[in-house]
Amino acid sequence: MERQMVVTLRDCPARLVPAGTQITIPKDSFITITQALGGNYTVAVNGNLARIDGSDADAIGMKAAELDFAPCPDGSIHEEQVWEALKTIYDPEIPVNICDLGLVYKVAVDQDTKAVTIDMTLTAPGCGMGPVLITDVEYRVNKVPNVEAVKVELVFDPPWSRDMMSDEAKLETGLFF
Repeated sequence: MERQMVVTLRDCPARLVPAGTQITIPKDSFITITQALGGNYTVAVNGNLARIDGSDADAIGMKAAELDFAPCPDGSIHEEQVWEALKTIYDPEIPVNICDLGLVYKVAVDQDTKAVTIDMTLTAPGCGMGPVLITDVEYRVNKVPNVEAVKVELVFDPPWSRDMMSDEAKLETGLFF
């Protein structure tokens, strides 16, 4: 996507890049879309970069992404739905979702407390986009029915390597050889 200037149609929640701090971009603000990956948008606003979740894309004149999961009649959390939500999150710098990149090591669902704990890593320990990815994970997994809490544990053992990527991700990034 080429850079595109737009005007916000309503107040729009966003997160500053790379800190992940939540902000609200006011209605009628001029912003520039710099990147669109996985339904999320990175925008330049008032000299800062911010990330807008795809579920709020209508605020910038784009089609809103909808995460629509069927609730479980017994009130439990479906781990498969957690994985589906995770697959909608893309690394801000690589056009591949975090599951296919091999960044998600473990998902644990506690049905008693309605909590999900996710062990994940980054492509490099010093990756400045870590806070943004963590808030993306929290935001999207909280959309799974019956989830009341999400805890993301950032782990670096084992260290990430491209061998952890799916074959599809390797093809997408040109690392399949």
